[in-house]
Amino acid sequence: MYAPPNDPAQRGRMTAAHHRAAVQLGVTVTGPETWGWNGRTLGRPARHPAHGDCWLRLDSAPASRRPDAAWEGTAVAAAVLPGVPQPRLYAVDEHRTGGALYHAELSAYLSSPVCSADPVLRAPLELPGRWWASLRTSLAAVSTTVTERVTLRRAWLDQVFPVFLGLPPPVEVEFTAAHGDLHWSNLTRRGPVLIDWEAYGTAPRGYDAALLLAYSLLVPRTAARVRAELAHLLDTPWGRVAQLTAAAELLENASRGDHPELVPPLRAFATALGRAPTSPAVS
Repeated sequence: MYAPPNDPAQRGRMTAAHHRAAVQLGVTVTGPETWGWNGRTLGRPARHPAHGDCWLRLDSAPASRRPDAAWEGTAVAAAVLPGVPQPRLYAVDEHRTGGALYHAELSAYLSSPVCSADPVLRAPLELPGRWWASLRTSLAAVSTTVTERVTLRRAWLDQVFPVFLGLPPPVEVEFTAAHGDLHWSNLTRRGPVLIDWEAYGTAPRGYDAALLLAYSLLVPRTAARVRAELAHLLDTPWGRVAQLTAAAELLENASRGDHPELVPPLRAFATALGRAPTSPAVS
C-alpha cells in the first residue's frame, strides 16, 4: 500500500532526510507528505525562489548497494526524451548517513492530478481521444531511443514464464526502450505527463502498453479502451509476449504480497493469451 514505513524509526529517518534535502536544495516545503509503495519514497510539494512550485521526492537504499541504475533513470530520460511530457528535473541531492544513502530529486510541480492514487485502476476513467493520441506519441518516442539501461532481462523472462504462467519462455523477444513502470499513478489526467522515470530502460516491445493494460483488469471498461487505443502495440506477436511478460511480473509481485486482488484476473488474462495461436515470437 501507499503508506509510511511500518517502522516508526525508518519513517523518522526518511522525514529527517527529506528535510535535509529541502535545506540543501533551497526549498521550503509547502504541502503534506505523499508516501510511495510500502513507504519506499517520500514526496512533498515545495517552493523554490527561482523555480516556483516544485516537487521534492526522496528515495533511499542501503549504502552498501547503491542503486545507481534506478536513480539515474529520471535524469537520463530527461536528457534523451525532451519532447515527451515529463516533469522538468531541476536538481538532485544525495546524502549518506547511518548506513543508508538518500537520493532526492527536485522537479517541477504538476498541477494536474494523476489518474489514480494507486497503480491498480479501480474505477472507470473517461479520457478524451487527444489524451490517448498524446500517450501513443510519447510511447513511440520512448521506444525509438537507444539506451544501455535495462528494465527487464531475458534471463528473468526465462525464469518467470514457467513459474508464474506455466508456459515456456518466448523463443524470440525484441527489446526496445520503455518507461518501465507505466501505470495509472504515473500518468496525469491532463496531457498525459509521464512521471517517475526511475525504471527507464529496455523491455520487450510493447511492454509499457501491456503493463498499463494489466493494471486495468479490475475495470473491464477501461481495459477495453486500453486494448483499443494501444492495439498497434498489443495486437502483434511482440505485443502478446509483452502482455504475458506484464502478467508474469504482476503475479510475481503478488506472490510477495503486492496487489493480491489482481491475481484472479491476471490468471484469466494469461490463460487467454496462452491459448492464442502460436507465432514466430512465442514457442
